[in-house]
Amino acid sequence: MLTDAHCRAAKPKEQLYRLNDLRGLYLEVKPNGVKAWRYRFKVNGKGTWFALGDYPSVSLAEARDKCEEARKLVKQGINPVQNRQVERIKREQDSANTFEAVAKEWLALKDWEEVTKRRRLDMLQRVVFPSIGKMPVRQITPAHVLDILSKTAKRGAPTVAAEAKRTMSGIFELAVATLRADNDPVWPVRKALPANKTQHKTALTTAQIGKLLTDFDNHRCGYQVNFCIQLMWWTLARPGETAEAEWAEFDLDKALWCIPARRMKARREHVVPLPRQAVEMLRRLHAISGDRMHLFPGRDDRNKPMSAHSIRQALKVLGWSGTYSPHGTRTTGSTRLNEMGYRPDAIEAQLAHAEPNSVRRTYNHATYLDERREMMQAWADKLELWKRESTGEVSRTQ
Repeated sequence: MLTDAHCRAAKPKEQLYRLNDLRGLYLEVKPNGVKAWRYRFKVNGKGTWFALGDYPSVSLAEARDKCEEARKLVKQGINPVQNRQVERIKREQDSANTFEAVAKEWLALKDWEEVTKRRRLDMLQRVVFPSIGKMPVRQITPAHVLDILSKTAKRGAPTVAAEAKRTMSGIFELAVATLRADNDPVWPVRKALPANKTQHKTALTTAQIGKLLTDFDNHRCGYQVNFCIQLMWWTLARPGETAEAEWAEFDLDKALWCIPARRMKARREHVVPLPRQAVEMLRRLHAISGDRMHLFPGRDDRNKPMSAHSIRQALKVLGWSGTYSPHGTRTTGSTRLNEMGYRPDAIEAQLAHAEPNSVRRTYNHATYLDERREMMQAWADKLELWKRESTGEVSRTQ
């Protein structure tokens, strides 16, 4: 049985030799002076050696511990040499199978429209990837997941946290099914946060509308965010539909915006009449980004559209995030247009809400455009009036 003194005193000879410790552990002394730990074992009647590291980097005590671990494998009929190779391959695979890589694979498998995939990827890039994107998917724990969900909920985005939870669970489900993860770490913490209840924002008052639009005019954000929020209010289009708008969809001479079915929530083409103010703004904007595909090119990649998250970020800076969300534009528009006396059918058509009756849907599409054109011009004029009232240019009459 060896001692540390024996190991230190062992001198190299012309031929390799080994000093026996116990239970198959040897210290191998090579002619070049290198001292290496070796474990002698037999599997299926065949004897072989298993390297445990060099002395003194691996001490005598550590070598005995490693030898004991290898001996346990042998008792199970497992060759330690082959097991090490398998573990190395597994580690290499784990390092290649990062959460981000599996997430993009999961998105590619989804039978979704490209616009939906881009929005989901945008959420992952903002909320999830910064924390666990580069980690091997097998190494992610419930603690990692809970940290992401808690931080997202605490910054006032419970809906985003709920979407992140569902998305991460789907990604881990794919990882488990393809043997790249052992379990779904979302499951143990799935109820850690209060259930997200859909919050229906109340419509903004006319004074609030004027103040909001004035705040954006005075905010030192990029022209893209300001023009995007204006176009959204002038048309009552959804935030994503507006932020990802393409120049090919617009006929400024006819004052029409034709949003293709692939970009619409209901997967039906939507024709939007443009008020005079929108056409004037778009002509100015065309001089800036008309050579691009999108009205509002992305900041980092000019060949991609701006993220609707930019609007939410500006709202947060302006102090509106707890009072108004971009989707609240449509709620406000519907409420105020009804107050202005416009027909609900025309308002619903402008909002691209699905008409369940196919006959009425065809009729609405065929006859409401002229009515909506008049309605949206009156709406844009009202927005201008409310802005002037918010700055005191005109006195309020209501």
